[in-house]
This record gives sequence, C-alpha cells and structure tokens, in this order.
Amino acid sequence: MLECGDRRLDLTRPAVMGILNITPDSFSDGGDFFSPDAALAQARRMAAEGAAIIDVGGESTRPGADAVSEAEEIRRVVPVIAAIRAAIPALVISIDTSKPAVMRAAVAAGAGLINDVRALQEPGALEAARELDVPVCLMHMRGEPSTMQQAPGYDDVVREVIEFLAARIEACLRAGIPRARLLIDPGFGFGKTAAHNLQLLRRLDRFRALGCPLLVGLSRKSLIGAVLGYPVEDRLYGSIALATMALWQGASIVRAHDVGPTVDAVRLCSAVMESN
Repeated sequence: MLECGDRRLDLTRPAVMGILNITPDSFSDGGDFFSPDAALAQARRMAAEGAAIIDVGGESTRPGADAVSEAEEIRRVVPVIAAIRAAIPALVISIDTSKPAVMRAAVAAGAGLINDVRALQEPGALEAARELDVPVCLMHMRGEPSTMQQAPGYDDVVREVIEFLAARIEACLRAGIPRARLLIDPGFGFGKTAAHNLQLLRRLDRFRALGCPLLVGLSRKSLIGAVLGYPVEDRLYGSIALATMALWQGASIVRAHDVGPTVDAVRLCSAVMESN
C-alpha cells in the first residue's frame, strides 16, 4: 500500500495512471485540456474508466520542448489539482514536475505523489520531497528535453539506467526519504533511441532488483511509430501491446493517455498472473 498523503494506493494489483497535460505543446494532446474546465472533464472521464491516479503536468517534456517558468507552471496546474481534489476526492493526484516550488504548491492543493522526470536532481528537490512526505517517482532521462534525442548513446543502456536509478534511490535514502516512498521509471523515450527502448523493455524484469514499484510510460511513444510507422493518433493498439509486455515483467503502474483500454489490459493481465 502506497501512502499518498491522506490517500492510499493499493499496488497489490497494477494500477493505471491517466495522463493530464495542462500544456499547449505536449506531443500527443497539447492544448486539448489547457483550460481548467476541459482538464476537469477529462479527469472525470479517466476516473470513470478506472484510473487510480491522475498525473497532472504543466510543462511539456517532449523532445525539443521549451522550458516553462515556475510561476507559469504553478498557474497552470494548481487550479486543476484543486478542482480534481474537490470533485473526485478518492482519487490519487500526481504532479509531474521537477521544480521544488511547484511540488510544494501542488501538494498543498491536493496532490499526493510527485512524478519527477529529473529524479529529484534540481536544487532543493530532495529537500522538498522529504518535507512534503509523499511518494516520489524517480525517472531516468539522459540530457534535457530540448536536446535529449540528439544522438543519445550508451554502452549498455539497461545497466546504465539501472545504475542511475540505484544512485538516485541512495541519494533519497541519504536525504531522509524512505524506500517505501519511492517508485522508479526507466524513462522510455527520454534520451533513448528506439533500439534502446526495445532493449529496456525486453529486460524490464531486471529493474525489480531495485526494490521499488516500477512505473512505465509507453503510451503513444515514438517507439511505436518507429516500429509500426504510425502517427501519434494511431498508436492505441501499439500502446496496449507495450503496456501488456511491461505488466508481464512486473510493472506496478502504467501511465496512459487511453485509460479505458489500458485498464482492460491490466485486468486481463492480472487475471492471468493470479490464476492457479
């Protein structure tokens, strides 16, 4: 059981995290939910379809994305988080940010989980996460969103990503953040080629050795386009296939744009894995 502020998240079975981008420029749904009313309506839809978590983000991390100021990110996400918390009180809300001030404002508004693509490496982020006392997902990213897909290279991508996450877990433990509050994400598509992503997925079970619940984000990713040649809007079936592979190798949380079909995949995988 993951303690998310005053909410609890049961991870004895895999959970689906619905993606809610409060941005004009995200790679898949940029601008669709930029207004608070549209964002709340989408959160209601995802909750009705079975999302256990809504991940609210106010800054795009797609390749080549421009940075957003701290004040602007807070302006985008806080009203949405507060509205979701009031409308769907049982739902766990996650804040997708690397900025300590945004973490603090989001948790004060009702978020119960921090999802950080920079793994608490920004100045003050470790201290903020310790003080806020909510779970944190540590993700691997090589470089920055503006440059991360410019010829990323690894000698052994699986080993290097595992070593990075192990080091970040250790940094959290030293900072006073207990392991029970940590999740990990290998960061599919963040500073990785299609070949790197395939290698990570094939060996995803190796991440279990880190001893933290595993979150994966494969929904509509460029890997699907690279293998199948489909544009973003036609990647549902590929997303479900990749999510199923991740679940079978031990993923605890699947981050998804298309919540309903992903929940169906989770339920079927769980039924098979729990059968005698």
